Amino acid sequence: MSNSCSDEGKIVYRLYEISKQTSPKFERCTGISQSRLDLLTKLFEVDEISQTELQKEVNIDHAAVTRHLKQLEEKGMVTRRKNPADNRFMFVRLTDEGRTSISAYQDEKQRFISKVLNGFNEEERSLLLNMLTRIQDNVSNIDPND
Repeated sequence: MSNSCSDEGKIVYRLYEISKQTSPKFERCTGISQSRLDLLTKLFEVDEISQTELQKEVNIDHAAVTRHLKQLEEKGMVTRRKNPADNRFMFVRLTDEGRTSISAYQDEKQRFISKVLNGFNEEERSLLLNMLTRIQDNVSNIDPND
């Protein structure tokens, strides 16, 4: 990045770089992607859910949810079955193995978070969360047509 960039530009670039680094490191440290962990966590909260409802709950596109669930099914972590009333829809649930694995993944996630926020006190974490939330809101409110 150029030294001639404004502080505002440096902030946005730094957020971009953090975003690029976080996902692969998270996956290497925890052994699972954040998207799959989100799916498993939601499934842990319910007995069974339709794949469509699960997709809406975790806000991941349909194709990605299908891909993730197929791979999790191959690993024996979830089961899927067709809705007997309408074969176009699938129900998804965690297997016993999936229920056991979720707590280990959650523990690894917490270790990762602790490493990411190492050296930040509670007040700094609260302030950072507030600022990042404001940035996220600003990004959400950007109209590309303006």
